[in-house]
Amino acid sequence: MPQNTALWLPKRGAALEVGPAPFTEPGPGEVVVRVHAVAMNPIDTIPGIAYRIVLPWLTYPAVIGGDVAGEVVETGPGVDHLRPGDRVLGLAVGLERNRNRAAEGAFQQYTVLMAQLVSPIPDDLEYEQAAVLPLTLATAATGLFQSDHLALPLPTAHPVERNETVLVWGGSTSVGSNAIQLARGSGYRVVATASPHNFGYVRSLGAAEAVDYHGKNAVDDVIAAIGDSPLAGALAIGRGSVPRTLAIAARVPGRRRGASAQPGFAVRLQLLGRRRHGVQVSGIWGGTLKDNEIGPAIFTGYLPAALAAKEYRAAPEAVVVGQGLDRIPAALERMRRGVSAQKLVVRI
Repeated sequence: MPQNTALWLPKRGAALEVGPAPFTEPGPGEVVVRVHAVAMNPIDTIPGIAYRIVLPWLTYPAVIGGDVAGEVVETGPGVDHLRPGDRVLGLAVGLERNRNRAAEGAFQQYTVLMAQLVSPIPDDLEYEQAAVLPLTLATAATGLFQSDHLALPLPTAHPVERNETVLVWGGSTSVGSNAIQLARGSGYRVVATASPHNFGYVRSLGAAEAVDYHGKNAVDDVIAAIGDSPLAGALAIGRGSVPRTLAIAARVPGRRRGASAQPGFAVRLQLLGRRRHGVQVSGIWGGTLKDNEIGPAIFTGYLPAALAAKEYRAAPEAVVVGQGLDRIPAALERMRRGVSAQKLVVRI
C-alpha cells in the first residue's frame, strides 16, 4: 500500500504542518488520485477564527485544499469512466459538511475524490495548468446553472446563440475566467468587467465586451455594453461587486436575477440596508454541485471533450511557486497579497 503524507491543519487556528497520513481506499463512486499539482484558493487562506463562521462543522485534524491534478491509482465500485493511469483533474470536497474527512482534502500525496467530480485531461495539458480549474470551475458552474441560482441551460459542444447577455462582474478572476467560457458554451453573449490591462484576456476567453470596473461610470458603461440585449443573468465576483451588479440588473431588460461568488452569509451582509430594486440575489457555495446533476454534467459530461477539442481553456495562467507540501503555506501567504489573472500552483 502506498505511503501517504499530508499537510495537516491540526486544529482551528493552528499552523499547517506536514506529517504522515493514512492511505484511504476508494469507496463506491470514488477514486484515489496520486496528486501531482494543487492550486491555491481564497478559502484556503482564511484565518483560524474565520473557520468558526465559514466551516463550523469541520473535524480536526483536517486536510484542506480543493484543486487537484494528478493520476488515478485506484477506482472504487461503480466507477466506469475512469481507470488507473488516467491523467485527471478533480474537485476535492473534504471540507464539505456532508463529506468532512481528511482523506478527501487536496493537500496530500494521495487523495480520495468523488468520481463524478473528476475529468480526464488531454496529454498536452500539464498537471500544473489543469490544477487551476476545479474549484473555480465548480463555483462558476454552480452560479450559472444550478436551479437555486441563475438556472441557465447547460453548455454543449455546439451551442446555439441565444441573443441574450450574461454579465460577469470580475471577468479576469479565476471564477470569472470560467464563467465567461461556460456562458459562451451555453450560447450567451458575455459582457465582462476587468482592469484595462486584462481586456484582451477576457476577450480571448469569449467576452464580447470588456468594461473597466474601476471607472467612475462603470455601471453606466456596463449598461451601455449590454445594450438592447436582454440580460439572462449576472454573476458578481469580488469585493464591491454585489451593489453594482444589483444596480445594473435593475436598469436593463431581461431577468432581474444575480448570483454572487461568495457564500450566502457574505451576500446577506452586503445587502443589509440596500434596495434590491426587485432583483433576486443568491450566494454561491461551489461545492453544492456535488449533490445534484450539475457536478457530473460539467465534470464528466462537458469538460473532458471540451478540453480535448481545445474549446475550453484551463484558465487563468498557472504560476508555479514551489514544489512539495511544505511550500504550500508560503504559497497561501503570497495569495493573501493578491493575484490578477493568475492562479498560484504548487507541485507535489
